Amino acid sequence: MENNLLKEIAYDIKVSSVMNKNVLSISGDSKMGDLREIMRDRRISGMPVVENNELIGIITLEDFIKAIINREENILIKEKMSRDVKVLFEEEALINALNKFEKFNYGRFPVINNNKKLVGILTKTDVIHGFLKTLENKYQEEEIKGYRVSHFFEDVLADKKEIILEYEIMGGDFKIAGRGSSRLKKTLKRLGIHPNIIRRLAIASYEAEMNVVIYAKRGTIKAFVFQDRIDVDVDDEGPGIPDVEKAMEPGFSTAPDWVRELGFGAGMGLYNIKNCSDAFEIKSEVGLGTSLIFRVNIN
Repeated sequence: MENNLLKEIAYDIKVSSVMNKNVLSISGDSKMGDLREIMRDRRISGMPVVENNELIGIITLEDFIKAIINREENILIKEKMSRDVKVLFEEEALINALNKFEKFNYGRFPVINNNKKLVGILTKTDVIHGFLKTLENKYQEEEIKGYRVSHFFEDVLADKKEIILEYEIMGGDFKIAGRGSSRLKKTLKRLGIHPNIIRRLAIASYEAEMNVVIYAKRGTIKAFVFQDRIDVDVDDEGPGIPDVEKAMEPGFSTAPDWVRELGFGAGMGLYNIKNCSDAFEIKSEVGLGTSLIFRVNIN
């Protein structure tokens, strides 16, 4: 399976679309001994602990075994559980989940919504199933639609031919983060743009959009589709970048901790945008905002 296609899918789909929503959880007021039958019958090695449907911890098979050895079966689970729980948010792109699997080497992550309510769980098996399902859907879409406008520019009679696509971005709204670049990607597919071109543009526009969401009040993505190239401008009303050269370094980030906890702000955004582009330019003024311009050639 082509790595680029998998990466494209990982940017395009949300955690909520592949997670298991049928989550088995347990109350923190239950006793350690209550885990015996659950873990044996369901063959699980750990489960989320909730209070009023809000995730408060994780209890594992290892915790249970220690309780048995120490004769602590009557101790409440909330006294033995781990409270430092790494989670995923349901609206996160799957690429962030993959990064967390690699970083923490966990087998599963609880998934919560913006109200910190437990809404699902994501395992590596769920990710694989999600990839396979998405690939299947993509194949069916191609078969059913067969829709292409690959000769659009050849068919249009004009001295100057250009398609302008514009998408609004709301800063700080992680619930809809990535929607603009996702809509751009779908539109480019319908224009018959080659998948490799779309993949590069999708990654670059997603990274640019996330920078707006993380740092700015609002912004716009404007894509100018020509016969031989696609130019994309991403402008924001943000704080500006004091040191652009430093910001271009891989891994450099000024994102606050809470943003990093969400799985964003790893400091690879500008680096990835430049790598995916045939031409790249950034203009930033402190207090006024930042303008990114990148180009991907079609031919």
